[in-house]
Amino acid sequence: MTGSLRRWALLPGLLLLAGCSGSGGTWGWYVIDPGTPQGRSNVEFLLGGFWATIQLSLIAAGLSMLIGLLVALPGMSANRWLRLPSRIYIEFVRAIPLLPMLFWVFYGLPVVMRSLGVPITIDAFWGAIITLAISDSAFTAEIYRAGIQSIPKGQTEAARTVGLSYSQTMRYVVLPQAIRRILPPLANQFIYIVKMSAFASVIGMQELTRRANELVVTEYRPLEIYSLLILEYLVLVLIISFFVRWLERRMGSDESR
Repeated sequence: MTGSLRRWALLPGLLLLAGCSGSGGTWGWYVIDPGTPQGRSNVEFLLGGFWATIQLSLIAAGLSMLIGLLVALPGMSANRWLRLPSRIYIEFVRAIPLLPMLFWVFYGLPVVMRSLGVPITIDAFWGAIITLAISDSAFTAEIYRAGIQSIPKGQTEAARTVGLSYSQTMRYVVLPQAIRRILPPLANQFIYIVKMSAFASVIGMQELTRRANELVVTEYRPLEIYSLLILEYLVLVLIISFFVRWLERRMGSDESR
C-alpha cells in the first residue's frame, strides 16, 4: 500500500482513539492524534515500519515454502535413509523456540562461520529472514506432506502408466492439486510469519514493533502507542486474509462447492 492509503486505512481507528483524549486527564491519546503536529509525526513514524515488516514477511515466507518443499519430498520417499534426515530436521527445528533461534542466528552463526574460515556478517534484516524461514519451514514441510498425501494414489499410478517420471508426476499431476488444498494452511503460516516478525525488533530491525518501542521511550505512553501497533497489525492481517480469500476463489480451493 502507498503511504496515503495506509493513513486512510488506519484513520477511523485513530480518530476513535483520539476521541478518548479527554477522559479525565488519565489518557494520552494526543501522542497519536493525527489532528496535531506531534500526533501526525508519531503516526507517520510508526507507519514507516509497514514496508520493512511486509518485505521481511514476504521474503521469509517465500524461502520457507521453498525449504519446506525440499524437506517434504524426501520425507515421503520409500527409502528410509532419505526419510530420516527430513524427519530429524522437522523435529529439531520445531522444538526450538523462535527467540533463541533468532539470537543464535544473529550472534552465533557469524562466529561459527568465521571459525570455519568463512568471514560473514549478518545484519538484522537478513538475520530475521533466515530465522523466520528456517523456523517456519518445518511446519510448511508438514503442510506439504499432508497435502501431497491427500491426493489419491490412483492419480500417481495413472501418471506413471502413461510414461511420466516421478518429477513430472509431482509437477504436473500431484502438486497442482495439492497446492489448492494446502493454500488455506499456507496462508495461516504467512500470517504467523507476519506476527512473529515482531521478534526482529529485539535485534534492532526497524519494523513496526521496533518503531513502537522507540516511540514509547520518548513519549512515555505505552498504552496508546501499543494500541496503535495492534491496530496496524490488525489492518495488515485483514488485508492478507482478504487477498487469500480472493486467491482461493480464483484457484478453486473451496472443494465443498
